[in-house]
Amino acid sequence: MTSLAGTRGLIRLILRRDRFLLPLWVLVLALLPIQTAVGIDQFYSTPAALRELYGTITSTPGLLAMLGPVFGATLGAITAWRAGLVLTVVGLASMLSVIRHTRTDEEAGRRELLGSTVVGRNAPLAAALLVTLAADLVLGALLAAGMVGLGLPGTGSVAYGLSVVAAGWMFAAVGAVAAQLTEGAGAARGIGLGTLGVAYMLRAAGDTGGSDSGVGWLSWLSPIGWAQQTRAYADERWWVFALPVALVVVLVSAAFALLARRDVGAGVMAPRLGPATAAPGLRSPVALAWRLQRTALLAWTAGLALMGALIGSVADSVKNMANESSQLKDVLERLGGEKVLSDAYISGAMVIFALAAAGYAIQATLRLRSEEEGQRAEPVLATSVGRVQWAFSHLLFGLLGPAVALLAAGLAEGLVYGLVVGDVGGELPRVAAGALVQVPAVLVLSGLAMALFGLLPRLAPVSWAALAASAFLVLIGPLLRLSHWLLDLAPFSHIPKVPGADVSAVPLAWLLGIAAVLAVAGLAGFRRRDIVSTA
Repeated sequence: MTSLAGTRGLIRLILRRDRFLLPLWVLVLALLPIQTAVGIDQFYSTPAALRELYGTITSTPGLLAMLGPVFGATLGAITAWRAGLVLTVVGLASMLSVIRHTRTDEEAGRRELLGSTVVGRNAPLAAALLVTLAADLVLGALLAAGMVGLGLPGTGSVAYGLSVVAAGWMFAAVGAVAAQLTEGAGAARGIGLGTLGVAYMLRAAGDTGGSDSGVGWLSWLSPIGWAQQTRAYADERWWVFALPVALVVVLVSAAFALLARRDVGAGVMAPRLGPATAAPGLRSPVALAWRLQRTALLAWTAGLALMGALIGSVADSVKNMANESSQLKDVLERLGGEKVLSDAYISGAMVIFALAAAGYAIQATLRLRSEEEGQRAEPVLATSVGRVQWAFSHLLFGLLGPAVALLAAGLAEGLVYGLVVGDVGGELPRVAAGALVQVPAVLVLSGLAMALFGLLPRLAPVSWAALAASAFLVLIGPLLRLSHWLLDLAPFSHIPKVPGADVSAVPLAWLLGIAAVLAVAGLAGFRRRDIVSTA
């Protein structure tokens, strides 16, 4: 039997498991840049308006830090810049997909079960990589075809599609390496997310400074920077694609080499042994949950606070873009003036923060499932700790953790925005309120994850699909002019656009009630069902 025996069968298994989630994120990420191009063309319909917009972007460091450099005053180049975060999101999705089908399956015992059949040692990793890389290729092809369909140049569209593919492939390879280093899927995701965060920060630092500042070279240390330096719709640099290809070859080779050196279920990095006796601070389930959850909570909180500061630094300059579009200026005058654009930009960013916080909420809540599958729940429950008490200790982080992270984002954004406009006392409370008002919608997804864990544990990962569907409805749904009843399925659609809109307590109360019902149902279901140790 060869080391790749059974790869084809595992590919079919992965495609069956991800038959809903995989097409969804490919479709969402393909539509986002296309709809962005349509929106830019609507408001900046002349070459002069695009040139003015280009000047505004290049003179605003905060925009360059958040989205990256812009290489031309054309519709295609500005679209590639405006959809710059797609590169990061594709990298994140690809990395998590590889880890899910390698280290997560191994941690849950599914890899050992498959290993007892005619499956080679390298087959699971090969299958996960092949499916993820193929999905990225499909995404790139859809993007290129959609851009060409909008009338954009074919050469630039191909370059843009390939840059998205390159970002996905590089971080899929990062996920493959991370999956070999640790015993736990959570630690592997932490390594991958840390790598993605460092890449984003290096790119932001280099692009903000510019080539004349002496720090522009920092962006060339970032895989995200490489994807952007291909300069789609400008003077395309095809040679840059050699860098992602080389990195993928090196990382994938390293992943297979590391796989050959470790045992099934183990990681290359041996876990650190703990003390023989627990510290006094670990005498309660909540203290143990804090020990297990604290790293993720602090990382998500710091990341959202940093993004909030970036958004706050550019929110005031966004209104200057209205000067380049008479159509946009007319819309703003009808809505109430330039102040509305800044408020709309801030409230729009809050939706992104809320979706990110919901991702943390689901991760924190589903830690219950990983503890149960890893057979770490039974020793705790064998003591005087009750089921509901143990489950609630982790659910607490799924409920309070998102509020902490969103508050950090709102405070950072409000403080920086207040400093920019010279009114910290007035803007900080408004922006912080805009962050906190998102909490009820986030808690609905926390409650859904808890309900699935308690009632239908095998379907617990469906909560991630619910988050993806919510993101699609709230971000892409209005652009596609979907019906209101469909948009209302996303809890984030019921949140008032704060700052800039009046707050009604009724929808917030309904969301909190739904979250409470789901959470209680999950706790009650877990109290009655059997403890399982395999998926």
